[in-house]
Amino acid sequence: MRLHTTSGARIAAAGIILAGFVLCLAVDLPGHLSYDSIVQLLEGRTAQYGNWHPAVMSWLLGLADAAVPGTSLFVVFDALLFFASLLGLLLIRPQPSRAVCAVAAVLILCPQVLIYQGIVWKDVLFADVAVAGFACLALGAERWEDAKVRFALVCGAFALFALAALVRQNGAVVPLFGAVALGWIAARRAPSRPFTRAVLIGGGALLAAGLLAASAAFALATRTVGDSGPSVQLQLLQTYDVIGAAAKQPDLDLARIAGDDSSLVKIIRTIGVRAWSPARNDTLGNTTALQEALDDADPDTMAAQWHDLIVHHPWLYLRVRAEVFGWVFFTPDLEQCLPYEVGVDGPAGVMAELGLKERNDIRDDALDKYAHLFVGTPVLSHAAYAVLALISLLILLRRGRAPDIAVAFLLLAALAFAASFFVISIACDYRYLYFLDLATMVAIFYLALDARSVWDVLRESLPFRR
Repeated sequence: MRLHTTSGARIAAAGIILAGFVLCLAVDLPGHLSYDSIVQLLEGRTAQYGNWHPAVMSWLLGLADAAVPGTSLFVVFDALLFFASLLGLLLIRPQPSRAVCAVAAVLILCPQVLIYQGIVWKDVLFADVAVAGFACLALGAERWEDAKVRFALVCGAFALFALAALVRQNGAVVPLFGAVALGWIAARRAPSRPFTRAVLIGGGALLAAGLLAASAAFALATRTVGDSGPSVQLQLLQTYDVIGAAAKQPDLDLARIAGDDSSLVKIIRTIGVRAWSPARNDTLGNTTALQEALDDADPDTMAAQWHDLIVHHPWLYLRVRAEVFGWVFFTPDLEQCLPYEVGVDGPAGVMAELGLKERNDIRDDALDKYAHLFVGTPVLSHAAYAVLALISLLILLRRGRAPDIAVAFLLLAALAFAASFFVISIACDYRYLYFLDLATMVAIFYLALDARSVWDVLRESLPFRR
């Protein structure tokens, strides 16, 4: 009787996941597009990639658009990665707990799944690709004794990890953590010299993913036009940090800038300080006088001032970075941090060239109202997901099954990715840490497959248990 019940839970969970996939496509197709999405769609259609965003996103949009004009096929591909990951994890436990059905249903109804899976953003693609890669690795750990299946799943995992590294500039943490996870899993299976086996297998897989990513990046670079996006982004970061430091410490020595352009120092201490915001850098770009002065400045001078800030005023630099990171991690005013996107909106000229029209129909309005219900709640809180991620991580490491290692390193990769924004963030857009939310959701789903063992681990961990 118990066997029948638990097998039924697996079928029911699979049905909920498939129904969720259909529901997402029904409410989201042909996709929600913002400025970035529309620009990247044009790049994909023309095969001329700008250097502001990673070119692979535009390339994938171009492939999908060539097959079915628009973004519908890309949205299907993106959502398929996520929902196939849930189905794949479901295969790990033939007789899951009934709790997994409730967990799957709740996750699907969260805005991070129901709406985000239809938003054409590289942040969503990155999260889905990374989750799919670690799901393949978890399946590979479970089927380790079957050499052919194991090889196929590990190859698939690291191909996805390579894609993740291409989609986001700081996405290199994904193949790195994936390699450590694979090495750990391989070491558990080694009768002798486990460390050597871990280094060889994990290092070999990381090298292969790195070569694949580097080759793809080189190929895409042949179609890239315009100025160096990463270079300009670094200049924006340096300027943002320097002005933020001046806002926090008005008497900060700006000798490097003063030696090159004393008038810029005056503008930074007045207009720049008033315009600077820890929430986002747009306030600086929207200030004409400041922007004109910065455009005329020597980038090397600002870079030198930034280096001086880090070397000679490290605590001031960390204070600025901590405040900025606080906005992207805690999102104290979520409305300022663009929690989601529905409809279609972007530059009129580019939309006309693509044959797109602005869209904000009844369905978009309904989705907007639905998502807004969660604003100000833990459902749309990176901090809440970070806490759940840490709890899940402790459970997974303590339980210690082979697939647990892969899911644990999914969480570690997500936490490390989020932490990288302490250094690079210049805006608090909610989507930047979407990977953290989604990875935590997937880990909770995975743990719900065997809810009894989770409870046993928690009970054994209580300091005053009987």
